[in-house]
Amino acid sequence: MTPTVSEWFSDQHVLITGATGFMGKVLVEKLLRCCPKIATIYVLVRPKRGRNPQQRLEDFVNTPVFDRVRDTNVKLFQKLHCVSGDLIQSELGMSNDDIQLLQDRVTVVFHMAANVRFDQSLKTALVMNTGGTLMVLELIASFKRLRAFVHVSTSYCHCDETVLEERVYFAPHRPRKMLDLASWIDEDILKGLTPKFLKNSPNTYAYTKCLTEELVWEYRAKFPIAIVRPSIVIASWKEPMPGWIDNLNGPTGLLVGAGKGVIRSMHCDPSYEADLVPVDICTNSIILTAWKLGTTAPSGEPLVLNVTMPSENSITWGEALEMGRRHFYNNPFSVCLWYPDGGITSNYWVHAACVLLFHVIPAYLIDFLLILTRGKPFLVRTQKRIANGLGVLQYYTTRTWHFKNEGIGKIARSLTSHDSLVFYTSTVDLNWSNYLLSYVLGARKYCVHEEPSTIPYARKVLRRLYYLDAAKNIVFGAIFIWLTATKMQTSAVVHPQQFLTCPHIPSRNAGFQRRHVLLAANLHSAYVPVSTQAVREGGDTHPAGRPAEMVNRLLPVPRAQRSAAGQTEVGVPDTEVSLRFNAGMAEGVDVPAAEQPDGIVQGAVGPLDRGVPPA
Repeated sequence: MTPTVSEWFSDQHVLITGATGFMGKVLVEKLLRCCPKIATIYVLVRPKRGRNPQQRLEDFVNTPVFDRVRDTNVKLFQKLHCVSGDLIQSELGMSNDDIQLLQDRVTVVFHMAANVRFDQSLKTALVMNTGGTLMVLELIASFKRLRAFVHVSTSYCHCDETVLEERVYFAPHRPRKMLDLASWIDEDILKGLTPKFLKNSPNTYAYTKCLTEELVWEYRAKFPIAIVRPSIVIASWKEPMPGWIDNLNGPTGLLVGAGKGVIRSMHCDPSYEADLVPVDICTNSIILTAWKLGTTAPSGEPLVLNVTMPSENSITWGEALEMGRRHFYNNPFSVCLWYPDGGITSNYWVHAACVLLFHVIPAYLIDFLLILTRGKPFLVRTQKRIANGLGVLQYYTTRTWHFKNEGIGKIARSLTSHDSLVFYTSTVDLNWSNYLLSYVLGARKYCVHEEPSTIPYARKVLRRLYYLDAAKNIVFGAIFIWLTATKMQTSAVVHPQQFLTCPHIPSRNAGFQRRHVLLAANLHSAYVPVSTQAVREGGDTHPAGRPAEMVNRLLPVPRAQRSAAGQTEVGVPDTEVSLRFNAGMAEGVDVPAAEQPDGIVQGAVGPLDRGVPPA
């Protein structure tokens, strides 16, 4: 008879890499609380920021994620054993005693450690993600009692596959050759070659995860292997508490940035499905994968599972962002740079224009004011980091994939009713509105460190920012209307000097032309408004004392009107002839018809065609 999950993990010695990360914390907490008879959990920890591994382990267990364990049975923490090590070092940088201990005892390995930054250099990603996994594989190949090795990858490691099945795909390059290349090539040269290597991979993280899967596949004959591919992992749904999140990666960074008024535009197709998976669903799937490996006969091939959101209860990016916006306005942040507003667009150029107007220009303006007031500028630097983060996330919000995920469902259906409740993996009954509310509250509490008691004050701040933003919009709108009206008025004004170079003055009645050009020259110091309607309607006389109207009558007839009257227009006049003609007219000299420029409108409609008006 197949043991239950808790029974199978009894007396197991588990090694976890990446335990101090977001998913690692939830995994450790779940194993301690739901598998209390587990023998030991070995946590690989490296020194960081001046704190040794043991100090980091103490910080680790004091996080809010372990509150339930502390409340139920604090002695469970004694099952945690800190192992000092570093993935990028030979034999993980562990002491001989630790290596011997692990070789003799460890039965299950969860490899979760990785550098999840998407903007890291290719060399750094290769050394940490692919090279670190190789170090782990070489070490655990010597473990005597190993029953299951679970490698945590990502469902976006093969982005060129629009339909990702639950099987191993070969990488575009051989993993070991890429590691060898990274060991000797100059980093600047490798940086220049990076686009050639990445090809269809959006970033170095996805590319190195793709290489790593093939590397793991190479060890399939040495011990039981499983590869788990989560999609976009976000805050917890139920456990260890609703809405728990401790990082600003992915959508959480977008939530916080938009909530503080810093992010006001996002390139996203609102109709695409958002493959968001709660972290507790992922960790339950990882635990069940190890249980499945340990309770079935080895097949010689890796067990591959895609942990993604099923289509039965999916949500689009547009729906998720709209729900999140509604919940955020009810639970805003106490400290905001500006009123949180903006939106999403599937048009890249519209998004680029919004980024320029609402991200870049305000950032430089505020930093300039800070410099003038002897403050420390920060917003331009912040906006550059935000632009990098948005560029990474927007790759996934403007494309769509289909992930086959039947494997975890088959495992769940083989569980007992009790295990189905404890190690839940189904999201059919997940209420997205309630879940996103807990997500917003969790990000507010655990990422921004604002307690729920500050919400009333934050609402007052949001209200003040709303009125300020409305006042800003009114001021800028009024300025825009004023500038537009001024430009339109200026475009409807003709300077008399323009008549001195106008090639379209009718060729007949030279004396009349001379008098009116001289009149325009005398009005050189003033602009004469042009009445377009007067030009269109025409008239029989030019009454004395109305120089503006007479100047208006010298305007060329609109092209549409000339065409309707059956007029013709000769080509563009020669520049030299035009200048000579204009100069003669300005000096009051009659210019012979032979020297008049071409391009004259023949048969002009209006008073000029009816002869010289009376003096």
